[in-house]
Amino acid sequence: MQVEISGKQVEVADGASCADALKEGLSKKQFKNVVAVKCGDAILDLSTPVTETCTTIEPVFADSEEGLKIIRHSAAHVMAEAVKKLFPTAKVTIGPAITDGFYYDFDYERPFTPEDLEAIEKEMLSSVGADKPFVRTVMSKAEAKKMFEAKGETYKSEIMDDLGGDEFSIYTHGDFADLCRGPHVARTGQIKAFKLLSVAGAYWRGDEKNKQLQRIYGTAWEDPKALKQYLNRLEEAKKRDHRKLGKQLDLFSFSDEVGPGMSLWHPRGMLLRAILEDFERKEHLKRGYDLVQGPIILKRELWEKSGHYDNYRENMYFTEIDEQAYGIKPMNCLAHMIIYKRKIMSYRDLPQRYFELGVVHRHEKSGVLHGLMRVRTFTQDDAHLICRPDQVEEEILNLIKFYKDIYALFNYEFDVELSTRPAKSIGTDEDWELATEGLRQALDKSGMPYAINEGDGAFYGPKIDFHLRDSIGRSWQCGTIQVDFTLPERFDIVYVGEDGERHRPVMIHRAMLGSIERFIGVLTEHCAGAYPVWLAPVQARLLNVTDAQLDFMKKAEAFLVSKGIRVEADTRNEKLGYKIREAQVEKVPYMLVIGDKEVEAGCVNIRSRDGEDPGMVTLEEAAQLILEAAKAPFKAGGMSYSFSG
Repeated sequence: MQVEISGKQVEVADGASCADALKEGLSKKQFKNVVAVKCGDAILDLSTPVTETCTTIEPVFADSEEGLKIIRHSAAHVMAEAVKKLFPTAKVTIGPAITDGFYYDFDYERPFTPEDLEAIEKEMLSSVGADKPFVRTVMSKAEAKKMFEAKGETYKSEIMDDLGGDEFSIYTHGDFADLCRGPHVARTGQIKAFKLLSVAGAYWRGDEKNKQLQRIYGTAWEDPKALKQYLNRLEEAKKRDHRKLGKQLDLFSFSDEVGPGMSLWHPRGMLLRAILEDFERKEHLKRGYDLVQGPIILKRELWEKSGHYDNYRENMYFTEIDEQAYGIKPMNCLAHMIIYKRKIMSYRDLPQRYFELGVVHRHEKSGVLHGLMRVRTFTQDDAHLICRPDQVEEEILNLIKFYKDIYALFNYEFDVELSTRPAKSIGTDEDWELATEGLRQALDKSGMPYAINEGDGAFYGPKIDFHLRDSIGRSWQCGTIQVDFTLPERFDIVYVGEDGERHRPVMIHRAMLGSIERFIGVLTEHCAGAYPVWLAPVQARLLNVTDAQLDFMKKAEAFLVSKGIRVEADTRNEKLGYKIREAQVEKVPYMLVIGDKEVEAGCVNIRSRDGEDPGMVTLEEAAQLILEAAKAPFKAGGMSYSFSG
């Protein structure tokens, strides 16, 4: 039989496996790095026989995205094997590959300890060293249920009932068998580099009403070098944790007295927010947006009309006033449509672009709350563009340019996804097709590469998502653009066309930074708390050596404030070295030291957090240096971009 491998034709015997075919088409060195095979869109085990229906195959290498996913899922199986050997009464549930790693959930009578993880990891190494083959078999549902129930694995029976079907694939390595679609690596010895990371609680099927399980997280990579690099990134991420830096820089905090997922902003943090929000308002005004604001609560009838009550109710809070039910807004679009309807709009009035830094509330489960990254109350930089259908493409292209300009300012590169209709949605097939195609055409015209994310659109329309990549390589979804034909229909918003008739406009929902709280959290980790000078809540700190310099210090502070510089004076009776170290820990861009020599010369001695120390300069020169730095390129990972003010 002839098989095509990466464009090369090879001859294989009838009944040969995909591994046999690859050995004919690849060098020994290349084959050693193969973990699976691709036939069309299907990824198969290397042991899969070559058939007439699949005579064109491609190798899946260990260091590819698909290869790493297979390695990680296989590592999850090996971890489950180790847990069952060390803790026989533990029940296994599910163990998928995830971004950069894997996890497996276990039903066990007590939480696993760090010492348990060490023992599990040691047992995994033993299994990997034994180089056990992964063997796939297909069983009837009755056979599979009987096998798992005999082992006491009740969760597997429940999974099969939910999945439906008459047959299931089972993967076995050594004495361990698991319900799994696969594929897997050929042998456990191909799992060359892994590490167990942590344990957390997780409810079965993510439902708080179900039993809490023990989730063990791990990571696996193609080789020890890649694993070491990843673990180094994790250590760097710990240093940059925005929760730690938020406390260190005295920006924000959380309190059990207030409630989970609700941030408290301290003076410096609130100043940081105010600078960022003021910047956003100015940038939107430059681009033809109008500033608007709606109330935090709206009548429940509006949320029913919009579809939020049926499709988003579990994420909302409700209250009652004068026997009237109200919903606390999770987004700002409804008020913006009511503002649009205040008068009849002409085709000449469109597009209308409404921008609001709106405070919203969403009921996030307590288990997913995480500092500023996942909160229950936050401010969204929300805008809604209401336009004619013929204006949609131009508006989206303008938005893409707007996003690119702003993300570059913060030294972010980004990836783009087009998310299509989810299973739970409103609107007609025709409207969804029009909206999706409009986004696709705009992306194609922009020239940006993008991926398709099937079924992950908003319930009212498809969307473009922007995933920012930070300075240590992590991805954060922030910006979004959504095209919506449905809400304008439900709220009967119209415009009068050139023909004098009423027509239905299109609504574009968009958020650029997204949640202000989350963006600050992401930015804090991106730049490790060393904000660009234009955004730093404290741009300079005056440090005196003794009380003899206090009078000149007050004069210097007043002068710098008059120049528009955000300055603090540290007049505490502490040693200068201590004050300098504290300013460095708090990431203050400039430290201005004043001793007797500086007072006599009418100068300050400048030290920067970057190690560039201009030395003694006049107050005017110090002010000019700081103001220029506020316009200079911002560096957060080897690249730099300029702020134009």
